[in-house]
Amino acid sequence: MSVRVQQADFDVSDEIAALTRGNESIGAVATFIGKVRAGGQEASLRSMTLEHYPGMTEAELSRIEAEAAQRFELSASLVVHRVGELVPGDNIVLVIACAPHRGNAFAACEFLMDYLKTRAPFWKKETSADGEGKWVDARESDEETAQRWRIAHS
Repeated sequence: MSVRVQQADFDVSDEIAALTRGNESIGAVATFIGKVRAGGQEASLRSMTLEHYPGMTEAELSRIEAEAAQRFELSASLVVHRVGELVPGDNIVLVIACAPHRGNAFAACEFLMDYLKTRAPFWKKETSADGEGKWVDARESDEETAQRWRIAHS
């Protein structure tokens, strides 16, 4: 189980190979890659800046990942989250969940992303094509989505 917060991009193939190498208990690997999208109809996005509090962020990501490992009996997992200024098309986050069976790998991957969106301490500022920047609040829909894990597994 591993987490990293970094400015550099990641290579999905390299990360999967490193995580699964020599682990014969893995029967399924589920991945999620989050990318910066250009924005909605009203304004196009020029860039997104992600900030975090070093140490606190990694601790919370590790706690979320440990919870996923226990709930879904993972063989291995990895969360890589980027910070700094990113532009449309850039990778933001990589989640890899490995388990003996696909159901647990899929569920763990989804759980990790739902909880990253609602509990990981990142701050996001979006800058539009006209240069206007605004800090983005958490979306209510993300919290509602994560709520299903609290109900189903409380």
